[in-house]
Amino acid sequence: MYPVIRLAKEMLIHRRKPRLGLFDTHVSHHLCWPQDIDVWMELNNGRTLTLYDLGRMVLFQRTGVIDVMRRNRWGGTVAGSSVRYRRRVRLFHRVEMRTRILGWDDRFLYLEQSMWRNGEATSNALFRNAVTSVNGMVPMAVAAAKMGHHEPSPALPDWVQGWIDADASRPWPPQT
Repeated sequence: MYPVIRLAKEMLIHRRKPRLGLFDTHVSHHLCWPQDIDVWMELNNGRTLTLYDLGRMVLFQRTGVIDVMRRNRWGGTVAGSSVRYRRRVRLFHRVEMRTRILGWDDRFLYLEQSMWRNGEATSNALFRNAVTSVNGMVPMAVAAAKMGHHEPSPALPDWVQGWIDADASRPWPPQT
């Protein structure tokens, strides 16, 4: 079940925090609750993705993205992700989440998120998001301009471009 109450709490906690620039990092803190763990008594990989949702939504709130999307009657969707899990997060562990926009190409917005515990990264995720309207996907140059960013995107890091290139070679629809 989606943690709607947790999302509302995060949005309320951060609503009065200073506005962030489009490329600033949003930092939040989270606790691993009993409903977040798997049979191995650690943060479930699916719940990790859901917690990352919370970080992205608050980043979008603090940068003004949500306001722009509402005014234009746009929506958003995750169009791809890649996650590395490296350290366990166990019941009642506290983690710090860092969320930032890396840039965009013609179609997608790329974000990086990570969770940290005691100064060590526990996981790191790359997300590809799309802005949508009733007419389909909104070109990212249009979305960025509505955000007041009229320059091209900063260059995406090589590792992100490598992921984009690798994903473009992946067959679609799946063959199995």
